[in-house]
Amino acid sequence: MLSHVSHLLPLELKRLLEDLPAEVKGSLEEIRIRENRPLEIAYRGGFRFIAPDGSLKLHAEGAVRPTPEQCRKLLERITNYSLYAMEEELRRGYITVSGGHRIGLAGRTILDGGMVRGIRDIGGFNIRIAREVIGAASHLLPKLMDSGKGTIGSTLILAPPQQGKTTLVRDVARSLSYGCSGVLEPFSFLGKKVGIVDERSEIAACVRGIPTFDIGPRTDVMDACPKAEGMMMLLRSMSPEVLIADEIGRPEDADAIREASHAGVSVVATAHAYDVQDAKGRPELAKLIESGTFTHLVELRRTADGIMHRITNAGGVLSSQPSGAKGRDQPQGFGLLGLTAAARSRAGEP
Repeated sequence: MLSHVSHLLPLELKRLLEDLPAEVKGSLEEIRIRENRPLEIAYRGGFRFIAPDGSLKLHAEGAVRPTPEQCRKLLERITNYSLYAMEEELRRGYITVSGGHRIGLAGRTILDGGMVRGIRDIGGFNIRIAREVIGAASHLLPKLMDSGKGTIGSTLILAPPQQGKTTLVRDVARSLSYGCSGVLEPFSFLGKKVGIVDERSEIAACVRGIPTFDIGPRTDVMDACPKAEGMMMLLRSMSPEVLIADEIGRPEDADAIREASHAGVSVVATAHAYDVQDAKGRPELAKLIESGTFTHLVELRRTADGIMHRITNAGGVLSSQPSGAKGRDQPQGFGLLGLTAAARSRAGEP
């Protein structure tokens, strides 16, 4: 996956990262480049600093420190040498590049009337590497299907950052769009019309409006569009059976989801929260949960053995879960959703 973003990196940093062991490069999740501060990577759910000889260190002492010139070159490449053209992205604090990879930015903010208008003196970059995992939803999707309606029940997926929410909803979209013939026993259904509101261009990774990830043959994408407005646009123009949105939480998001629900459309959305109780501490999520807008609430946990999940159905009843991975890393009541790269390697899987 490093090859998908290496063209953005200054030559010195590119060479350093390309010399990492193959198993590290294959499981890279983040590259954190901070001006004059230690170079850090995240992989397999953990982190390390990189020494000048390419070795990985748990502590920052002696790690490579990217120079101001290297950071300047990186910024020029990710903005295609035009900061002005990226004004809206800079205001939001991130830039999404081809392939759905999101680059977070940190620096000095520019204020206008108390509102953030942009970022200058950028000295921190977080390159988050997007991954397409075909089949990521295969264990979960059968538990979310409504056999009476022949489609997925409205579902809210809850987890902190970097737990696999976006990867999961991408595969939910793909699976529903293709349909199923006996694979998701006991369900069999024709492909659904799916609408994705991809505000940060991460789910479908569109380039000039064309998805670069496989999101299925019956899926339409509203790319780089605010979630609430995008959901209403898709409802009016594309007659979706399922709407998918990532990281909801604003009042206008909740209003759009309720509107879709009243129109008979299933909604699959994600939100940042540790668990259901945490989500109920956010006013708009609490209203959606307590009103029964969502049929299922799914909590995700990332462990050394894999991605674990727990489902709460409408009425607060926990669905039965498979035993999943054994050991201290398995949270109580959670079942195995998918193996981590490290666990797959231990099991001898590709």
